[in-house]
Formats: sequence, structure tokens, C-alpha cells
Amino acid sequence: MIDIPSLLAALPARIDAIARTAAARTPDAPALVDGGRTLTFRDLETLVDRRADQLRARGVRPGDRVLLASENCADQVALIFAASAVGAWIVNANPRLTAPELDAIRDHAGARIALYTAAVSAEADAHAARAGAVFDDGLMVGPLNAACVPEEDDSVAALVYTTGTTGKPKGVMLSHRSLLFVAAVSSRLRGLTPADRAWGVLPISHVYGLTSVMLGTLSAGACLHLAPRFTPEAMLAAIRDDGLSIVQGVPAMYARLLEHVGDASPLPSRLRFAYAGGSPLDPALKAAVERLLRVPLHNGYGLSEAAPTVSQTRLDAPRADTSVGQPIPGVEARVVDKDGRDVAGGSPGELWVRGPNLMRGYYRDPQATAAALRPGGWLNTGDMATRGADGALFIVGRTKELIIRSGFNVFPLEVETVLNAHPGVTQSAVVGRLVADGNEEVIAYVQPDPRRTPLEAELRAWAAARLAPYKRPARIVMLDALPAAANGKVLKHVLKEMAADMAARP
Repeated sequence: MIDIPSLLAALPARIDAIARTAAARTPDAPALVDGGRTLTFRDLETLVDRRADQLRARGVRPGDRVLLASENCADQVALIFAASAVGAWIVNANPRLTAPELDAIRDHAGARIALYTAAVSAEADAHAARAGAVFDDGLMVGPLNAACVPEEDDSVAALVYTTGTTGKPKGVMLSHRSLLFVAAVSSRLRGLTPADRAWGVLPISHVYGLTSVMLGTLSAGACLHLAPRFTPEAMLAAIRDDGLSIVQGVPAMYARLLEHVGDASPLPSRLRFAYAGGSPLDPALKAAVERLLRVPLHNGYGLSEAAPTVSQTRLDAPRADTSVGQPIPGVEARVVDKDGRDVAGGSPGELWVRGPNLMRGYYRDPQATAAALRPGGWLNTGDMATRGADGALFIVGRTKELIIRSGFNVFPLEVETVLNAHPGVTQSAVVGRLVADGNEEVIAYVQPDPRRTPLEAELRAWAAARLAPYKRPARIVMLDALPAAANGKVLKHVLKEMAADMAARP
């Protein structure tokens, strides 16, 4: 058991202490592997100090917001810790965002300065050129924003903009304490040691890659193998050849890996476990990945507003179902009705959580903050869940994604789980389309396995044998690839727009 009061009391003041503590304890241990180059924890601390001096020389002050457009690399890790050392808020942004998307984040955050790791990202280089950035010690640095007013709240470490999978992104204020808490608890629950080697392909610009992968790995003194972009070929090579003991990803990554290897035999590796998170995990995918990797594929649940971890399955008790596990130590969960009253066991309801991991609020959006943070310190996650007899959580869908079909509730996840179980489907996404008088029809978008693409009639028959009539898709649309954010999450608001524009067809 983790002694949460003692853990909280021992947390340092800022996240850069992670790098400094490891450098003091094991200076020569490998911290990062980046493009074939290995940095020890001593090297990492030296790079952090160099980047912190660079930020100060460029006019960055405590309370300023520093925009960092970067893909996974050593400089990105160092700059996150450097901003912490200066007392600034880091604003991580994936450079694969479009120009309007990146500009909206920069302007909303009121960033004092913008940095671009152009050496590892052509997209970052393009953004830097557009912004008139200049070269400085391996980075592209944008002009100083003289209008930036420093924030007085020195508890905030990061301003994380949500991926906008269902709507307009919001800036989530995460404190040093919340990030350090999740990093410490997740590393302990996973039993991380300095001997572990973790794959770091999940974007550090996203909260899952930032906290669970980067901060969690380094806080244990373990080594993080950085990868700027996901490809199934790179994932296969990393598992097979790099001596990884840990791999974390979103379900779409595992689905692409399975598609790439085909019916291959189990992979030789040194893995001791694998984790999935970021989006729902369906049973067929979970079973196939476990056969391939020869280790359990553990599941978890979180969101940006919880920094991000809420629950995860236990390493010593792998599950055959798709539960996202028990709430992590120090975090409480409730399943409630629309009036905030606890529902009966096994019934679906809104998931509320409370703990040291919660955000400070949405930046410059008190109305959205008040809607999400409820009395008593609870966060309304916006997700629908049930609880098993053992208290484990099962996510059934997002509140905003619920489809009302002829008066019946349809959870998209249930339909997606059925479609994803078809051997010719790599992944699917289901949305509702308004037809008349508040009634909706079910629209399914399917990314087929190119080796065995099914006919639409075949998928319809598959769904009809497994779903009640009101749950069956009115339309099944094949797409070469589902629209997704850089972290692999499907952008359902894009699909809803596509469904709304869809011309009526027989």
C-alpha cells in the first residue's frame, strides 16, 4: 500500500526536482535515449540549467507562459524542467497543429515567448519561420511578447490544452503538486526501478505523455527512449530490439501494430507489462495484443483535468474484461445521476472524481471551471461509467456523445466494441446525427484492415447479430484513416460535422 499522506508531504515544490534528484542519486545512469544518443541524469541536469539560463536571458519571468512547439526529444524534456526552474508555466503544443490552432493556443495563453524544436520537426520549423523566430543555441525562438503579464499563481507548472476531440480546446491549469503526485503514484503502482526502460512515443505535448510516461519514468530513475512519431514499424523495432521493459500507448497504436505484423508469432521481447489508455480498449484488441506481446495489456483511465490518471488495473491482478481498474490511491470516485446523487451499483451515471491530481481550473474561463469543479472538491469528468462489485470502473461513453435513438439511449462505445471485434476492422468511431424532433440516427465510421477489407453488407450483418435494432448503425462509412489528434485519439467532433453534412442516401 502507498502511504498517501507521507507521499504528499515528501513531494518537492517543483517538477524540475525530478531531474535534480535523479542526478544527485545516480548521475551516470541513463535518463534519455534520443536519436541514438544517450543522456545520463547528469547530462540532463546540465541541459536543464543551460535552457533555464537561456529562458532568463530571453526575458522570461516567473508567472510567464512559455509556448513550446515540439515533438518528443531531449530538448523538449529539458525545456519543460527549465520553465519550472524559472517559475514559468510551460505550454506544450504539438507542432502538427495547424497554424490557426497553434496561434489560438499562443494567443489564449498570452505566451511571453514561443520556442520551436525545428531540428526534430519540419512542422515546428514551418511554424517558427511563420512566426519570425531566430536561431539560438539549437532552438528557434520567437519574438518577445511585451504585453504578457505574469501570473501570480506560482503553483501552476503546466497549461495543457485539451485535444478538442469533442469540441473547442480549453487550457487546463495543472499544478506542480498534481503532476508530481500522479508521477509518483503511477511509478510506484507500476513498480518502476532504475533498471526499467520505457518507450516514449506518446506525445509529451499531451498530458498522458507528459505525466505518466515522462515524469513517471524519470521520477523512478528509469530510462526513457524518446520517439518523435509513431509508426508500427518503429514500435515493432523498439519492442524487439531496444530492450524495453515497458510500453505504453493508446489503443489505436496497438491496432496499427497488429495490422502491421499480421498473423505473426508472439514477439520476442523483455517486456514485463504493457499499458493502454487515452481511449476505450475493446476486448478483441486487448486479447490480440496480449497474444502478440505475451504480457497482460493493462488498462487505465484519465483526463487532462486529472493530470491525467484516475484509475488503472493492478499489475498483480490482470483483468480479462475491459475495466479501467480501481481509482489510484489518494483518488476517490463517484458515479452519480444528473442531480449529483449516487446511483445504484452497476447502473450507469456520470463519473465524478476527487483527489490531489485535479486541475486548478480552466485558464481564463471561470464559467467552464465552475461547470466542471463541483462543491466538495469533485470534478465532473463528463464521462459515463459503471462500477463493478469490486469497485472497479467501466467507462461506457462520454455524456456529450450519448445518442438518443427513438427514445432509447445508445452509448457509442457499445457499438464501437461490436464493430471493432470484426476481424476486418482496425478501429471504428460512432456518432449521432440529428434527423428530426430530437431523434438521432447512429452513424458508424470504420477504418478497415487493408488486408481484409469487409463489405458494408458484411458489417451490417455482423452488427445485426450482436446489437438491438435501435443500436444498429443507419450508415456505415469506410475511411482509410479516422481523423485523429497527434496522441491517437479520434476527433469525434470532426466526424459529427461530417455526419451533419452527409446527404441523405438510401
